[in-house]
Amino acid sequence: MSGERHDVLDGAVHPSETTRLFGHAAAEDFLAQSYRSGKGHHAILIEGPQGIGKATLAFRFANHVLSHPDPADAPDRLADPDPQSAVSRQIAAGASHNLLHLTRPVDEKTGRVKAAITVDEVRKAGHFFAQTSGTGNWRIVIIDPADDLNRNAANAILKILEEPPKRAMFLVLSHAPGRLLPTIRSRCLPLRLEALADEDLRKALSALRLDPGPNADAVLAKAGGSVSEAIKLVNYGGMDIAEALSGVLDASGPAARKAMHKLADVLSAKDSDVLHGFFTGHLENTVMMRARSSALSGDLDAAERHARLASDVQERLRLAQAYNLDRKQTIISLLEDVKALG
Repeated sequence: MSGERHDVLDGAVHPSETTRLFGHAAAEDFLAQSYRSGKGHHAILIEGPQGIGKATLAFRFANHVLSHPDPADAPDRLADPDPQSAVSRQIAAGASHNLLHLTRPVDEKTGRVKAAITVDEVRKAGHFFAQTSGTGNWRIVIIDPADDLNRNAANAILKILEEPPKRAMFLVLSHAPGRLLPTIRSRCLPLRLEALADEDLRKALSALRLDPGPNADAVLAKAGGSVSEAIKLVNYGGMDIAEALSGVLDASGPAARKAMHKLADVLSAKDSDVLHGFFTGHLENTVMMRARSSALSGDLDAAERHARLASDVQERLRLAQAYNLDRKQTIISLLEDVKALG
């Protein structure tokens, strides 16, 4: 049973269908060997930047576990999933009775993805575990990402983590684990993934048959080791958005105001959700880089102000979506705050 596949980027493959993973061999070996030992943790927090393969790793490991339900008989390495195997076909189709993928649902009234994973989604996990597993196999829940759990949903997940059912496994994904409830983090085994090196990112893009073109070096530099960011840069006009943001931050006076409104118009247009997501992540990273620069130069007050704003970006945007606030005005407000910090 899988979450709705509403957020697969043009040019990407859903993690449940992806057969190759680049750059995380050590993490794969750790998971395989931990499982084989029979002493693996029931909840694993897979953390790291967005778009580097956390969900793909989670589905690969789920495939491995469901294909080898007896840990003692499992290989000590994760093999590429066999698309022809029954387990792989079920997982790829979102039809596995032993796997539940929790992610943000679509609002039936608006047709847009909700701002958070709600407690109603988490209740699906309760029903999922309450069902008798017909094969006696493991039952695995992938929370993708746990950062999107609202407070009630997080507390509901916590209750299950505190008393997990037998042969239950949680793969908890997080782009920013510091924002999770400390009690959730304390009940998970952390597994940190790093951003992809340029060579691994090139291989991942090649596997997707994505050609960065003549701007390949610039794409790699701005992607920050993230496949999803590279896709947005190449297929969604992300390079133009990144350049427009730089223009806004470099401009002053009426020119800055005009550039700000022009950028906000693009990002608040219909069907601009992907670009809007790219922009917010890029803005957050830009402000955080300024915080680091200020800290290195010894201006700790400026570093703290920038760091506070960087951590505030996603929350302000989440609230704006939750309360259906004007997206354009929210973007302009954020840009004004960034420029005010200098």
